[in-house]
Amino acid sequence: MIDHISIGVRHVAASKRFYDAALQPLGYHCLSDSPGSLGYGAKASALWITATEQPVPADNGSGLHFCFSAPSRKSVDAFHTAGLACGGRDNGRPGLRTDYGAGYYAAFLVDPDGYRIEAYFAEQG
Repeated sequence: MIDHISIGVRHVAASKRFYDAALQPLGYHCLSDSPGSLGYGAKASALWITATEQPVPADNGSGLHFCFSAPSRKSVDAFHTAGLACGGRDNGRPGLRTDYGAGYYAAFLVDPDGYRIEAYFAEQG
């Protein structure tokens, strides 16, 4: 349904450090890197990060967050660890979220600009 998402950030270099580290364990990489713009994905860019003077203000009450598919529990754990090491803030340690559904394993971070992101693995069975 959605081809791509674009978010505006104040400091592209800080976002690049964070997203390179956090998304790598999930199998996503920076596929496009030009002055003021980054594109992330597996085969095609689906998350675009662009420099802007007025990014959307962080608002924990808005409900806005972005969830990335993960290939395993281990990759969810690595997403969380790498994101924390590169400027992210914890917004929910890795673990099962049975209130979201059986087998829902996820971790949550806040990126350097305040965007809330999640990595999610669906356990079968």
